[in-house]
Amino acid sequence: MKDGVLLRQVINVIDQLNLGDYEESHAFGEIYESILKEMQSAGSAGEFYTPRALTDFMAEIINPKIGDKMADFACGTGGFIASWLKALDKKVQTAEDKEEYVKSIYGIEKKQFPYMLCVTNMLLHDIDSPKVMHDNSLTKDVLNYTDDDKFDVVLMNPPYGGSEKNDIKQHFPSDLSSSETADLFMVLIMYRLAENGRAAVILPDGFLFGTDNAKLAIKEKLLREFNLHTIIRLPGSIFSPYTSIATNIIFFDNDKAEGAEEGFCTKDTWFYRLDMPEGYKHFSKTKPMKQEHCQPIIDWWNNRQEIVDADNNDEKSRCFTAQQLLDMDCNFDQCKFPKEEEEILPPAELLADYYKKRAALDHEIDKTLSEIQRILGIEIKKDEE
Repeated sequence: MKDGVLLRQVINVIDQLNLGDYEESHAFGEIYESILKEMQSAGSAGEFYTPRALTDFMAEIINPKIGDKMADFACGTGGFIASWLKALDKKVQTAEDKEEYVKSIYGIEKKQFPYMLCVTNMLLHDIDSPKVMHDNSLTKDVLNYTDDDKFDVVLMNPPYGGSEKNDIKQHFPSDLSSSETADLFMVLIMYRLAENGRAAVILPDGFLFGTDNAKLAIKEKLLREFNLHTIIRLPGSIFSPYTSIATNIIFFDNDKAEGAEEGFCTKDTWFYRLDMPEGYKHFSKTKPMKQEHCQPIIDWWNNRQEIVDADNNDEKSRCFTAQQLLDMDCNFDQCKFPKEEEEILPPAELLADYYKKRAALDHEIDKTLSEIQRILGIEIKKDEE
């Protein structure tokens, strides 16, 4: 803030707040999170914000328990950590529980600005000494992590679309090494998820249908060494306006599913497609994703069943065994969103259709201009009088 007088005035206002009062402190935290939300479409700051409806849903589904240690290895402004604390707070009953609550989080953020925002966010959530580090999660050799470096829960939305240098890739086993940032974070999560741990991770479509060697190896490792039980397909506009890349939530546990075939820890993987709510063509800044939009997933989650429209070749929810997915070359691109078919007309019909639409548009423009002239004409007469 360049204006020292204005800065002093802001400090004076903040100084009057009674942050020792729970209600006032909570309200201030809500204000701060609303500011972070506004930054979603504010240039480069948008990359640090995952819609709160989504982080809250994932934190609730993962079912926090007192004593769990949760991590986000690319925590941005701390949205996932805040949602975790919100869900865990409901289970705090004793002073000992509160101590565990305070010690339950761990975050790493590479960039200075979101790191500072995250620390502030944690302070406003009654975490006086937040374990949030300003560091790059990918700069350590994953094979060197011990049980002390592992976590019961991982909730995160790793950066994707970026590429890493060779010196970063050297920290990963050669068969799992990739230049794609999201792939490396998936490997990191697998090596830092404790036994019987639970993970919910947002990943782009490219991970699901990718066929390069590293992606295939990562997906096979998920099926063989983890219980990959659920993949939720999300609408493409959830992160609008920052990106239109379609994303998914991958849920997996570090244990073996009951009844899993030999050689696998996954028994079945369920796919569910979350369609746009009624009345929405897409999400936007003015029509963002809300908590109630996740309700269809929750209803389905607690009573899983396949939803297949054979007549229209449309699959909204399906279950595959680990072996079936492996036989499909680990293609996780199932229960896709139906694509609108574009009708290709012959050139003569295409031109005729174009002129027809253009004539209709010209008519609308002329009509609007006439209306504007009429209104302006009335106003001019009034002025003359």
